[in-house]
Amino acid sequence: MTVLPKGKLIAIGGAEDKGTDLEKGEVFRNNLNFFELGILRRIVEESGGPDAHIEVVTTASTIPYEVGENYLDAFGKIGCTNIGLMHIRNREDAQRPEYLERLKACQGLLFSGGNQLRLTTIFGGTLFLKTLHQRYQAEDFTIAGTSAGAMAMSQTMVYEGNATRAHLKGEVKITTGLGFMDNVIFDSHFEKRGRFARLAQAVVANPSCIGIGLGEDTGMLITDGNRMEAIGSGPVIIVDGHDILHSNMADIPEGNPISIEGLKVHFCAKGNGFLVQERKFVEAMAATTPLMTDIE
Repeated sequence: MTVLPKGKLIAIGGAEDKGTDLEKGEVFRNNLNFFELGILRRIVEESGGPDAHIEVVTTASTIPYEVGENYLDAFGKIGCTNIGLMHIRNREDAQRPEYLERLKACQGLLFSGGNQLRLTTIFGGTLFLKTLHQRYQAEDFTIAGTSAGAMAMSQTMVYEGNATRAHLKGEVKITTGLGFMDNVIFDSHFEKRGRFARLAQAVVANPSCIGIGLGEDTGMLITDGNRMEAIGSGPVIIVDGHDILHSNMADIPEGNPISIEGLKVHFCAKGNGFLVQERKFVEAMAATTPLMTDIE
């Protein structure tokens, strides 16, 4: 019997609105209801509420101190001030006992955006990552990631691929991610950067995986390693390759256009959901109860 993880994942598509600042004259009119939609608020709630201790890992970013301060400010706006910043820059930092102890003490952790290869090359094989996996499996622990931080959550990870050339074989580069889920592939900034073909090629090459394309200021809350609920203000695109009837990926030279028959696509808005194992769209995920297959 498969043991389901007790923890939760929140994968965010990037550019999550960090609030309107009227004092500076900054009004994000397309996302004025962000705090009601609530990606950052949802992270806080799932981690235990405003008093929760949340650590922000800035490893993926090339401007970690600026990113860290932005998150301190953003979480502060929603009343969460017990925020730590982990500026882990290399594998030596990742082995420091201080960070391991802080990981063991917090209720939630957020990976910032940047370069997902920095996350995998710095944390891969470390006790830090092993401990994070153990907490995710055994405890009501929340792991969130935005942009690169979301893309690195899965076992199969896209790390490169120009959107304008992603329909050509070999243009999408794939490696091993942090491995919190082994049957999905995340992509971020999905609609703004036109990444449908990129995720489609990744799924065609790995049809056992469900592709999850995350729009900006949009995310998926994942429980039981299976039940996904769309949160935020934009779309989540589900790309399912299980029923592909034809693909020329194995037979064409690199640089040639790929062809696919039978790729299945779902669009999820806030409140919609998807069951990964059952490959099933759910209109109102928050209102549903777990299926027996989810809790055995």
